[in-house]
Amino acid sequence: MNATADSAVAQYFSTIRAALGGLEIFLADRNSPLYRNSVVGEIVVPYLARLKASFACWENRIGFVQQFRVSRAESGFPVFQNVLELENDRQSAEKRLAAIPNADQLRGEMADFILRQKVFPSDLQARMAERLYLEQIGKGDIFSPFVLPETIRVAVNPKTMRPYYVVCWGAFDGTATLPMVYMATIEDSGENVINMLVTKDGKLNPDVDIPLPVGGLLNPELASRFDDFALKNSAYSLTPATIATNLDKDFPTLHPKQLRRIVLGPFYSAGITENNERVNEILSKVRKPENAWLLTWTVQEVFSKAERPAQKGFWSSTPAQEEFHIETNDLEAARMGVSAYEKHALVPHDAYQALYAAGETAGIFGAYKVHVISGNQVISEG
Repeated sequence: MNATADSAVAQYFSTIRAALGGLEIFLADRNSPLYRNSVVGEIVVPYLARLKASFACWENRIGFVQQFRVSRAESGFPVFQNVLELENDRQSAEKRLAAIPNADQLRGEMADFILRQKVFPSDLQARMAERLYLEQIGKGDIFSPFVLPETIRVAVNPKTMRPYYVVCWGAFDGTATLPMVYMATIEDSGENVINMLVTKDGKLNPDVDIPLPVGGLLNPELASRFDDFALKNSAYSLTPATIATNLDKDFPTLHPKQLRRIVLGPFYSAGITENNERVNEILSKVRKPENAWLLTWTVQEVFSKAERPAQKGFWSSTPAQEEFHIETNDLEAARMGVSAYEKHALVPHDAYQALYAAGETAGIFGAYKVHVISGNQVISEG
């Protein structure tokens, strides 16, 4: 998508802004499935804020760059190059800002230019846009190619007397161009950690101050290795079962009991995306362009159904190993490599009415839990 196509660019940002805002409303809705599962909702919200910040930065960036490309035929999200450029610019923002006049000075130069030249100061406008972009990128966290893990909860399993952590991290897949959020529930059988965190009666040690969230895995001996593992094992092409199995094998004292992956997208925007011709055709008939969109996401889960205990022999020994459940009775679950999954679709009321009038709701939303947004209210089907 070329940035000179102002109406298309404006519509894309208008619809994605509405979609992410709608998802924010959905997550805050007490009746939504993700709200009821407070851990998932709690985890997704900050990553959604990162994504919204990224789009705000990209919108400012098109004021001084020539192109902004979107994966029109696949995910509907910006191509990975945009994500990489945003991350690079974030790291150099402070240095670049120092070389640009402040906003008041630029405004003064623009006014002076207009008075003297009687034309619009496009070069100065581009400098102003760049300054706003660099200021925006420095205001908060963005959705980087990889968002480092952090521990958001810690407790003790009374049956195993081990501490367990809820750890989350994010990744923007470069091939599928999809933002993803991961969360894992992991028991830790490391002797040092158990001695530090678990009391004799199987409770969390109240004398240990844990200021959650904690950057990285709570176990400091494994935190750096875990960061590296997450970086190398967050591709969309890897199934959740593969990631959980790799984690189980790479860390003998870590026992992944559950791994969830929330995949945001695809996103559909009338006249912009081409990822579903029929959806695009119907959305193009929606009266208000800002309501001509559809956002989907998938929650994938794999859990351990049993743990094979460690075996210690005279000649060799094997560590404890998880047995992950794959729902083979569901072909889609088996293909995804998961125990369970949910597909969700968020759609504005106007767009849903257009799809309903065309008799397409069953064909398009057959496998999805549909959430219709109107104003600040979300109505979930089923």
